[in-house]
This record gives sequence, structure tokens and C-alpha cells, in this order.
Amino acid sequence: MNVLAEQEFAKRWGEKPEVIAFAPGRVNLIGEHTDYNGGFVLPVAVNRYVWVAASRNPMPEATFYAVNFQDEASFPLDGIAFNPFKPWSNYVQGVAWVLREEGFKLPGIKAVIGGDVPIGAGMSSSAAVEVAIALAFLALAGVEPDREKLALLCQRAENEFVGMRCGIMDQWTSLLAREGHAIFLDCLTLEYHYVPLPAGISIVVADTRVRRELARSEYNLRRKQCEEAVAILRTRWPQVRFLRDVKPEEMPGWEELLPEPIKSRAKHVVEENARVLEAKEALEKGNLRNFGRLMVLSHKSLRELYEVSSPELDFLVETAMSCEGVYGSRLTGAGFGGCTVTLVEESAVPALREKLREAYLNRFGFAPEIHDLSPVGGAFTLIGDQTLAFTGA
Repeated sequence: MNVLAEQEFAKRWGEKPEVIAFAPGRVNLIGEHTDYNGGFVLPVAVNRYVWVAASRNPMPEATFYAVNFQDEASFPLDGIAFNPFKPWSNYVQGVAWVLREEGFKLPGIKAVIGGDVPIGAGMSSSAAVEVAIALAFLALAGVEPDREKLALLCQRAENEFVGMRCGIMDQWTSLLAREGHAIFLDCLTLEYHYVPLPAGISIVVADTRVRRELARSEYNLRRKQCEEAVAILRTRWPQVRFLRDVKPEEMPGWEELLPEPIKSRAKHVVEENARVLEAKEALEKGNLRNFGRLMVLSHKSLRELYEVSSPELDFLVETAMSCEGVYGSRLTGAGFGGCTVTLVEESAVPALREKLREAYLNRFGFAPEIHDLSPVGGAFTLIGDQTLAFTGA
């Protein structure tokens, strides 16, 4: 992929780039809509990347060409402003804004962005863009970043500049993943550790190819509803700061305090956090059947309580669960369309792919995109012959 990045940069700028930054997308195995509620998640970084090929610009401005959109955007580094006409560029500008706010002296930059992380599919292309942009800027500035701090800065860019109130999971995974492992992350304390994935299994992602226009507004609404639940519960239990603090065994009658749909939203988050803890233990013990059972329960909760599924997602999950060798399947990402993730025996992947394609085509009139993915390490940067990669904590 670095050859492609060099070619695209040379096509645009007539020279080789000084740096190329690569940031992986991610798939969340379980723990959906828990991250912004201070809860637990269990994602993996996968072998789909956003790359940024870049060189210094002698002028104090940034110019980016997005291969996937065939569009260019430029902005002065001392005059960053939200661009309603080029939404993709706001992820770039947001990163530059937050890095400058943090005191980094950024050089002018000319860059090309590309990659193969599906856009809007629940594999976190936005976080991968933010991470790759940040690493490219900092490499040209001669700065080796603190990855944990950088993840928080990229999240801030998306929250405060772009206006998407995401949690920390996506940026954290893209920067701090370890090859062959999932990350168990406590999104409140930011404590994390790696959980090895057993040999002989595959992670299959099926993209519905459906994108919901209301996804962003509905996502922000779900977050607001969770915050409303916390505000109500605090009137009786002041120790509740996030829904992760809700302990049903210590808080009898907590659900009855909440009106619908706030009660259903909160119930999903509380039960999903418990599922993540049980799923982590199952994965550590190699108990894939229990892990898969929890994936299916997670999907049911997302469909019925959090109401972020869709007919296409439900159909893919049901179809996957009818195939031999499948342990579990669920929607991954924010929902409202996007992708499912299925944990399956390697030997059963060809049959699963065929069944998903054929059944979905017959039902909806077009085929899903199927990805057989591998868990990879975190983002890295190429500077000449040198590779700056994350070695793992």
C-alpha cells in the first residue's frame, strides 16, 4: 500500500512524499455504545488502512487531496474554520486545530489521503483518518507522539470540531492495538490490556452497503438520552457519574425511575458492560461458544433496547448464525446500517461468504461486501527507510 501512496502523491505533487502514515480501522467484537458511557469495550484493529502521504509545504498552510472523494481542500494553519461544503476536510482541520491548541508547532503540509477502510460502515474510517493525519503532521514536525495522549486529542478533534460525540475506543484502538490481539479497554480509567485471539478463527465483516442519513443525529441523541438517565439516577444515587457506575444488585428499582425510551437505552448499556466483562473472560479461556452467545445477545439488545439495528443488519446476523462453524455474530459500530462482525472457524469462511452473499442478494437485490480480516498492530509511519511503529505496552 505504501507504493500506491507514493504513486498517488507523485501524481499530485510530482515528487516522493517525505512521510507516509498508516492507521488501521477497527472492528468492535463486543461492547457497543458503552465507550461514551464510561464502560468497557473489546475491539480489534484490522488490516484495512487509511494512509496519508505528505511533505512539508513552505507556506504556512495545509493542502490535502482525498483520493476516495477526488476532492482537494486547503486552509491556512492560523485560520482554521469549519467547512460545511467539504465535510471530509473537517476531520483534517479538526486534527490540525487540536494539535495547535495543544502547543505543537505544525509545518505547512501538502498531502494525499487514501485507503481501504470502508466509509460509514462501522469500521471507524473517521478515527483512522484522524490518526493518520496526526501522525503525518507530527512526523513532519519531528515529534514522536505519546500515543495515549494522541488518541485523546484525536477524539477531541472529532467531538469539538467535527461535532460527532464519539467515545475514545476508535482512536485508542487505531493507535494502540497489538497484532493478533483484542484490546480490553476501560473507557473511564483508560486502563487496558491485550487479550490474544485463539488460533484457527477468523473475523468476517459483512458490509450491508446501507448508510443511514440520520446516523450522526441519532448517535448524538442516544448519547444525550444516556446522559439524561445518569442525571435522573443521580438524584437517588449521587455516586453515579456514568452508566458504568450503575450496579443493579446495589441499586434496587433503578429502572423504574427512568421513563421510556431512556430506560431501554440505559438498560442496554448496563447489561452490555456486564456482557463485555463475561466475554473477556470467555476469550481468555478460549470458550468461543460462550463468547459467541454473548455476541448474539449484544445484537438483540442493540436491536430491541438501543434501537440502532436495521433489517439488513438483522438479516446478516440471522444468516450467519445459520451457518456451521459460526460462533457468534452482531452489528459492529454505531449501527443504523454499516457492518456485522462474525466470529467463525477459518475452515468455514468460504461457506459463510457464499451463504451471506447469496441470501442477501436474493433478499435485497444487491450483494454485501464481505471482508475476511486479520487483527493487526496500531498505526505506523514510514520516513524514508525507517518505520516508526507501536511496539505495544
